Amino acid sequence: MKYLIVSDIHGCLPALEQVLSFYRESQCEMMCILGDILNYGPRNGIPEGINPQRIAEKLNAMSDEIIAIRGNCDSEVDQMLLDFPILADYALIIDNGKRLFLTHGHIYNENKYPKGKIDFFFYGHTHLWKLESDSNRTICNTGSITFPKGGNVPTFAIYENGHVSIYRLDGTLIQQK
Repeated sequence: MKYLIVSDIHGCLPALEQVLSFYRESQCEMMCILGDILNYGPRNGIPEGINPQRIAEKLNAMSDEIIAIRGNCDSEVDQMLLDFPILADYALIIDNGKRLFLTHGHIYNENKYPKGKIDFFFYGHTHLWKLESDSNRTICNTGSITFPKGGNVPTFAIYENGHVSIYRLDGTLIQQK
């Protein structure tokens, strides 16, 4: 299966629309959202094109193609606008025998892995993209499509057949593993 994995949308409709365009053009089968969907949070500025209601409409229209988990800016009020669950702290996907652990990053992260075997660890939260492998797993921080930090560009990831790719918001490939 082909998954588009995105984090830290923070209510920015133009950024989400670019991701959805890539999702459709690349013929992805599922979108995994690693939290911070509708709200921008008190530590961030107000994003350009903020429109949480329209984001909810667009995502609800494809709710059967979404797996989402809770970020530190997501709440029960956000869940009331969305037709798919967002309040779990993590999701575990088994794809062709590979275990993909999806989380936001504020509970589980590189300093606190969950117990058990994980082949791919996906998170966001820091807004700093990363893609590396060690002897145990591949680690991917998808970055943020709205508020990238550290001089980075807006980014998201694709997982397919045991491989991860990081893309710029404009669809340019940055790195693969």
